[in-house]
Amino acid sequence: MATIAVVDYDMGNLHSACKGLENAGATPKITDSAREILQADAIVLPGVGSFDPAVQHLRSRGLEAPIKQAIASGIPFLGICLGLQILFESSEEGKEPGLGIIAGTVRRFTSEPGITIPHMGWNQLQFTQPECTLWQKLQPNPWVYFVHSYYVDPVNPQVRAATVTHGSQIVTAAIAQDNLVAVQFHPEKSSTAGLQILSNFVAQVKVGVAC
Repeated sequence: MATIAVVDYDMGNLHSACKGLENAGATPKITDSAREILQADAIVLPGVGSFDPAVQHLRSRGLEAPIKQAIASGIPFLGICLGLQILFESSEEGKEPGLGIIAGTVRRFTSEPGITIPHMGWNQLQFTQPECTLWQKLQPNPWVYFVHSYYVDPVNPQVRAATVTHGSQIVTAAIAQDNLVAVQFHPEKSSTAGLQILSNFVAQVKVGVAC
């Protein structure tokens, strides 16, 4: 089974992410060791909470450079929720610079009648990279579970792998670029569709790509 480093930086429910990966057939290992991250078959960066504390915690543990190195070297990488957002350059939620791996900004949903912020609960994906292997064996427009007030806005729209609609706002729900994929929703909380997404990621780890 693939050994997947689950990055520990005090910003997420690591247990639920690990359980989802185990159910998908992987061996997750919670770690904040740069060496273990770089030696893993794949990396998962989960996260819940706020942007500034997340990047501060990553940097205080010396994990920014190894994460960038791992992605640049081609190790399959999956970001989840806040683990997607901190890949970007900046966020309207805070003042800290993000990791800058993906060009773009994290923006807050615009208030409008009839919607709640945060965007919380089940919603449907619209695939913009339908050939992405993360979506294999899924029904069209699958339901997945979201909890977020902010969304990523990439400079290059081609990195979008899926969108979601909240009110009148269509925003990025997932990105995919080479060995890097990241999702705004929580696959570990998304029932059968979420398990299939994690299983697809684990399957791709064996061939060294993420999408």
